[in-house]
Amino acid sequence: MTTPPSAAPAGIPGSRPYEPDLRHHGDAEVRGADAALTDLAVNVRTGTPPAWLKARIAASLDGLAAYPDGGPARAAVAARHGLPPERVLLTAGAAEAFVLIARAVRARHPVVVHPQFTEPEAALRDAGHRVERVLLTERNGFRLTASEVPETADLVIIGNPTNPTSVLHPAAEIARLARPGRTLVVDEAFMDAVPGEHASLASRTDLPGLVVLRSLTKTWGLAGLRIGYVLAAPETIADLERAQPLWPVSAPALAAAAACSEPAALAEAAEAARQIAADRDHLLARLAEIRTPDGRKIHVTTPAEGPFVLIRLPDAAAVRTRLRTLGFAVRRGDTFPGLGPEWLRLAVRDRPTTDRFTEALSKALTD
Repeated sequence: MTTPPSAAPAGIPGSRPYEPDLRHHGDAEVRGADAALTDLAVNVRTGTPPAWLKARIAASLDGLAAYPDGGPARAAVAARHGLPPERVLLTAGAAEAFVLIARAVRARHPVVVHPQFTEPEAALRDAGHRVERVLLTERNGFRLTASEVPETADLVIIGNPTNPTSVLHPAAEIARLARPGRTLVVDEAFMDAVPGEHASLASRTDLPGLVVLRSLTKTWGLAGLRIGYVLAAPETIADLERAQPLWPVSAPALAAAAACSEPAALAEAAEAARQIAADRDHLLARLAEIRTPDGRKIHVTTPAEGPFVLIRLPDAAAVRTRLRTLGFAVRRGDTFPGLGPEWLRLAVRDRPTTDRFTEALSKALTD
């Protein structure tokens, strides 16, 4: 399903169909006084960053008088993916990469596949692009069929695994979108939470126009540090780098990028991914036990393969408000194009937290 290109969000309420707030993100649920809520709204792994990573970042502070040198971190990231350094660009979080793409890629027909992280479309609009949406639907489990994307699209952006649906699209299906004359951007911000990263395209160099984005925020708890990277052909990297300001990534963030690319860190991330999968299974099992007041099960989008799950239930907005009074923050779904007010996203947490949350959810549904 496609929607026509649009240049800006709706203006006067009621003058156009409902337009989601593309700038709303999960951290808005736990700011200020709400920081005390148990957080299932933000997809950052709890208990992070680990002590060894904090120590590496702290050690970098002695060099703050010097301008940042991204060379060693760039080489470390490249080695982690088996690529040459000229195929890597370090960024101030993956979100900066979307802004660089919007500024540097000369697209006539950009397409964003939704539901997904909304920042790519927001960045494109801010840069003056008219964006067409391809809306994946619940009927097919929010799964991509490459033929749904218009042939004329010369810039396509899709998340994998996709936020907020937790769908992991097969690598082969996404690869079908690549072709000469098209930039294919795959947001793999959550791929390191997938055991084995088996659907990743990060190391592929044979697909024309492929651009893969990665984030170190989620697994390593570095949202406040802002570090991510782009993997693409050298000429694409050069175009994006020209759109960056000088020294865009701080020395502490560079230290984190290098540290998180080392073999021991990759082994730790792989173990974390296995634990997330087990904790997600526990969350799904507990959700399956809950019934709405009329006796129905909660609808869960499955199979879920990210560190979060998407659920649909009646009166979700009121339930979300009740959950806050019970001490829990969850992510509203109506700000994602293709969803609506009946959807909520839940971050995967440890089993005791999940047990407490599902008890609160059951109470919120029956109050």
